[in-house]
Amino acid sequence: MIKHLACIMSGNRTWARSKGWLPWMGYKEGVQAIKRVIDFCLENKIPYLSLYTFSIENFKRPAEEQNYMFNILAKEESDNLLAQALEKGVRVQFIGDRSLFPASVAPLWQKIEEKTADLKNLTVNFLFCYGGRQEIMAGVKQVIHKIKIGEMKEEDLSPELFGKQLWTHDMPDPDLIIRTDRYQRLSNFLLYQAAYAELYFLDCMWPAITREHLNDALNYFNTVKRNFGA
Repeated sequence: MIKHLACIMSGNRTWARSKGWLPWMGYKEGVQAIKRVIDFCLENKIPYLSLYTFSIENFKRPAEEQNYMFNILAKEESDNLLAQALEKGVRVQFIGDRSLFPASVAPLWQKIEEKTADLKNLTVNFLFCYGGRQEIMAGVKQVIHKIKIGEMKEEDLSPELFGKQLWTHDMPDPDLIIRTDRYQRLSNFLLYQAAYAELYFLDCMWPAITREHLNDALNYFNTVKRNFGA
């Protein structure tokens, strides 16, 4: 059974271009795809869902695109996200380098996290201002600091203990990672946690993902024998 489904939501801009739209307009349709995946997880009793929403590297994208995402789309959708999360019993978390969170949305997201903190049906993690390498480096610095102040001993360090220093410390590793838009790479997504994840690649772009795609991925996962190297 899948405990943690993770998605690399690639292809929003390509999908928009195929419609003759401005590239960043694809993100709005991508929000509808997110809602479909959340409903799929609730129906299939998958307790954790992680969504690669915005990487640290994405700050290289045009200012107009970032303005649309942060000052228009994120603000518009925050109230909708909170209302639907409360209705469906979904806990929402935003995971990444919080020092980089845009000031226009950080208070809204903090409110969502606080209001949904005790909900149990599903935990949805939006990985925002996130990078797998950056997360690992932050974890290393945390370990070094704790050893220096005597809170941790070097000889006690283990993969499990190190995992508790990461931004994703309060969730299981992903069982299945789905990536849309043809490309077969992780793109700096959950690098430490993906060690034994099954990878499933789709030719469709993220806004076009359907329940059938998700069912196919789930069926694939259920046929795989996972022996974790044994």
